[in-house]
Amino acid sequence: MKKKTNVLLILSDEHQKYVAGCYGNTQNVTPNLDALAARGTRFSRAYTTCPICVPARASLATGKYVHEIGNWDNAFPYDGSERSWHHEIRDAGLTVDLIGKLHFRSEDDDNGFSQEHQPLHVVNGIGDPFGCLRQDPPVRFRRKGINSAGEGDTTYQQYDVRNADRAIDWLDEHKEDEQPWTLFLSLVCPHPPYKVKQEYLNLFDPDELPRPPQWKKEDWPTHPHYEYMRKYFDATEQHTDDQIKNLIHAYYGLTRFLDDQIGRVFQQLEALGLDENTTILYSSDHGECLSARGLFGKFTHYEESGGVPMILAGPDVPKGAVCHTPVSLLDVHATIYDNLGLDLPIHRNARSLIELASQPEVQRSVFGEYHALNSENGSFLLTDNRFKLIYHAHQAPQLFDLSNDPGEINDLSANIEYKETLETMIARLREICDPEAVDAKAKADQKALIDRFGGEAQVRERGFFENSPVPGEAPKFKS
Repeated sequence: MKKKTNVLLILSDEHQKYVAGCYGNTQNVTPNLDALAARGTRFSRAYTTCPICVPARASLATGKYVHEIGNWDNAFPYDGSERSWHHEIRDAGLTVDLIGKLHFRSEDDDNGFSQEHQPLHVVNGIGDPFGCLRQDPPVRFRRKGINSAGEGDTTYQQYDVRNADRAIDWLDEHKEDEQPWTLFLSLVCPHPPYKVKQEYLNLFDPDELPRPPQWKKEDWPTHPHYEYMRKYFDATEQHTDDQIKNLIHAYYGLTRFLDDQIGRVFQQLEALGLDENTTILYSSDHGECLSARGLFGKFTHYEESGGVPMILAGPDVPKGAVCHTPVSLLDVHATIYDNLGLDLPIHRNARSLIELASQPEVQRSVFGEYHALNSENGSFLLTDNRFKLIYHAHQAPQLFDLSNDPGEINDLSANIEYKETLETMIARLREICDPEAVDAKAKADQKALIDRFGGEAQVRERGFFENSPVPGEAPKFKS
């Protein structure tokens, strides 16, 4: 019989999987995560259920797709009303604590944790209604923040140091627990702002850092979905080579900073002798474009944004292994239940990562969706072991052969040789949801929310903030 172990779930924010040594990066940017992968299993094909914070985190909590729970964008935060894996663990009489970023509505809600430590929730329990403006939205002028990337200390770095400090203390406080515990450590880096202390910039030569696919304007995809995004993210003109280089440099520094905080927690886990009886799962809520396709941030289903790092280590996990079965954040709750021996209902499309890691490659499809800021229509991801479909409601789909085109350069959707593949994948997508109906539902809910806030003029007047503030920090609104 499999022994129940502690669970340490570590989630970062906006970590592109390709900026990690265990995913092939040669820059020694994630030594602690690489060591975790060496003693566990790395999932090469892991995906978010939604490439933006609030919906992804609501989906992670509930183990359901975004369209099933209606947490469409950053103005629809999880409020504890839908049952979560944290509720189930706590109500089974086990300790399940949170340290760090949740991006739920409020700590006044019953979010299911035994205790929340220094949680980061959405601004004023509201979040960002500005992102609900889907048709001809206000332009988000982001060039200044992108072009000023470089040296600097930020409240996000300070917050993550405190989160790691709290985790270290928490492990000491619970080292003698008789029952297995679950700790959800949720860090906010390497999420922008693209600033990091000089000591981390000094670790990398910016001229040696790789560029992402299609970063040059002449190579940008011309699909109307991305042209719309670039228009309203003030990204129709390419940033200079130096500006992009400096941003990528800062992002590498931030990722190394993140890895250092994780390493401090791992060191404490080992010092207390807890590492042999703890299952560790690392992932991120979504990736980061880093100028790929002319975009910065997340928001797309391309690999750099919709893909996420996923690493699992523990007593029942194969060591030094790579699993090529497609997986997603939807599988996290199934994994936790499996590890703790909890016989609880899971989503029909969720699988335990522990089980998948121990099997030969499984033929499987995973799903994602996006209905948030600066998208004219909803976009949907369906990817199997070889192909990826990006389906755009009311617009042409995209199809990529990831085995032969990992950079997703060649869209095969209009290629007659792949007509059957395209039709088969669209049919499989429609078995999960009706994308046009989901798109209509999301837009109707977003319009209703705008109306509740006094209408579009009021929402525009309130403005938006680029980054959610840490506890005790005031949001900096822009219009």
